[in-house]
This record gives sequence, structure tokens and C-alpha cells, in this order.
Amino acid sequence: MPQIEQLSASWGAQVFWLALVFGIVFLVIGLGMVPKIQGTVDTRDKAVADDLAAASRAREDAHRVEAEWRERDQAVREKAQGTIAEARARAAKATEATLAAANEAQAAQVAESEARIRSASASASAEIEAVAAEAAQEIVARLAGVQVSAEEARAAVQHGAVKAAAHG
Repeated sequence: MPQIEQLSASWGAQVFWLALVFGIVFLVIGLGMVPKIQGTVDTRDKAVADDLAAASRAREDAHRVEAEWRERDQAVREKAQGTIAEARARAAKATEATLAAANEAQAAQVAESEARIRSASASASAEIEAVAAEAAQEIVARLAGVQVSAEEARAAVQHGAVKAAAHG
């Protein structure tokens, strides 16, 4: 076969050109493209590392800010509860003062009403005694035919009222 015989004659030239092409490809890729790719990878790795460091700092800052906020929030809550307690105490004092004033006013009204009732009772008692004394005077005058003075009739009515009160 003639093709196989030609192969042995051109074998050295083919190996030379193969080595030459691979050498050129190696030089182009190894010296031209690899440093650019490596630079891009290094830049990307540096950017990722910087971003991770920035994220870590931001997380630490966020934790610090959150802790400060929680402290302020707690202080505000304590202050608000103190204010609420003060307001409750003031309201309780105001309510007590209002109730005391209302109780005093009510006690004064009750005392006034009791005084009016005693006065009305005394007045009614005096009128009843006067009517009873007049009735006793007329009864004695009709039954016994004796004239009794108003003073004697009043004394007899009062004496009878005292006996009735003692027995009642």
C-alpha cells in the first residue's frame, strides 16, 4: 500500500509541524490568555473576599445597632411605665380628693336634713301637744263641767305622753 509507505517518509515533518503548532498554541494561550484569565479570577476572588468582609462588618454593625436600640427601647419602656405609675398615683389622689369632697358634701346634706327632720318632728310634736291639750280642755269641760287652764291641760298631756313613752 502506497499510502502507508508515504507515511514513513513524511512522519518526521508531521511531528515537526505538530510540535510547532502546539508550541505556538501553548505560547498564545499560556503567555497571552492565561495571565488575563488569572487576573480576572484574582480580581473576582478579591472582590468576593472584600464583599464578604464588608458583609461581616455590616452584620457586626447591625448587631451593635440592634443592641443599642434594644437598650434605648428598654429605657423608654421603663420611663413610660414610670410615667404611667405616676399618672395612676395622681389619678388615685384626685379620685380620693373628689370622693372626700363628695362625702363631705353628702355628710353636710345629711346633717342638714337630719336637723330639718328634728325641727319638723319637734314642731309636729308641739302642734300635736297643743291640739291634744285643747282636746283635753274641751273633753274635761264637757264631761266634768270644769274649766281647766291651757297650762294644766298641756301639763296633763305631757305627763300622759311621758307615761306612754315609758310603757311603749
